[in-house]
Amino acid sequence: MSRVALPSKGPLLSGKGWTAFFAALIAVCALAPVLNLLVPPGSALHMSDYAVALVGKIMCYAICALAMDLIWGYTGILSLGHGLFFALGGYMMGMYLMRQIGRDGNYKSELPDFMVFLDWKTLPWHWTFSDSFIATLLLIVAVPGLIAFVFGFFAFRSRIKGVYFSIITQAMTFAAMLLFFRNETGFGGNNGFTDFKRILGTPIATQEMRMTLFALTGLALLGFFLFARWLIGSKFGRVLQAIRDAESRVMFSGYNPLPYKLTIWVLSATMCGVAGALYVPQVGIINPGEMSPANSIEIAVWAAVGGRATLAGPILGAFIVNGAKSWLTVAYPEYWLYFLGALFIAVTLFLPDGIVGLARKWASREKKPASGNEPHHPAHRPAAAEQDAEPSAMVPLSTEGARA
Repeated sequence: MSRVALPSKGPLLSGKGWTAFFAALIAVCALAPVLNLLVPPGSALHMSDYAVALVGKIMCYAICALAMDLIWGYTGILSLGHGLFFALGGYMMGMYLMRQIGRDGNYKSELPDFMVFLDWKTLPWHWTFSDSFIATLLLIVAVPGLIAFVFGFFAFRSRIKGVYFSIITQAMTFAAMLLFFRNETGFGGNNGFTDFKRILGTPIATQEMRMTLFALTGLALLGFFLFARWLIGSKFGRVLQAIRDAESRVMFSGYNPLPYKLTIWVLSATMCGVAGALYVPQVGIINPGEMSPANSIEIAVWAAVGGRATLAGPILGAFIVNGAKSWLTVAYPEYWLYFLGALFIAVTLFLPDGIVGLARKWASREKKPASGNEPHHPAHRPAAAEQDAEPSAMVPLSTEGARA
């Protein structure tokens, strides 16, 4: 039996891609700190603390959008529960920040204020390692990843897919939100965690610490983007796209989709957990409202607006939608939800490939020859059409390799 020739692996990024990447890296690690810390506030070039907090928050959202693109855009699994993993990472970081308050709280106790208010005498068992920063970093990844693994294993093994999977993930995050609202769970109830004082012994409200968190968030976003590019370009990524396009054919070829779907599902969840952990110290609060189904739906909207299966598109969508939200909720607060709904409907009807897909179509039209005198062989396919095609449609699935 002859082997199926796979295409050679291309570069991680093109020349223009690397240029844009390093420009973003310089903006995050050099330009923004200079504009915020060194340029005087009265200058037109000064980057205010509000802008730092806003952009830092949106970069956290962009990580979630990138995670959604991996599971939805490249694997074809629409999750409406990624807000849960985002909130779990935030709660893990919030527990550490609450322990860092020490006796500086309102009740001057080693216990968090809400526990003193509820007349608790000792910390719950799940707060055991909350005073360790190293343990917190591990829990930020482990808790969302473990919950995603357990849920995904049973869901994918039962071959739940399509709208049924989306509804189940939405029900999961809604049930978790109701659980975290209860005071006896030890997560602060309705109010959640707030009034953070310091991180690693350093005051959290200083300008330098805020800029440090901003830079770390930007580096995390850029790092996850490179990781996603590498993953999608690998054989694993090609199998994911084949599962998205024709899962039954993948199974017929001898592959078991379960480990592939479960792996990308857990990776996507841990990315959201990291985003939530970076979000909490910059925003200064975490409560069960972050688990609301509406928040998870917004993550899907960011990916759809920017363009699924593009990686850069969901990041762009997160910035566009949340930038508009920041402005509209101040200027026209009563119309924000109408705008969001209209935006999603417009994208669904007129921009199925999102903003990046529209830009690619325009670019492909410009590359077409101005005159139509050039001969076209029936078997010839223009380069522009190849660029617009789905990646998996151009990549044959090898019949050899990792088999379940």
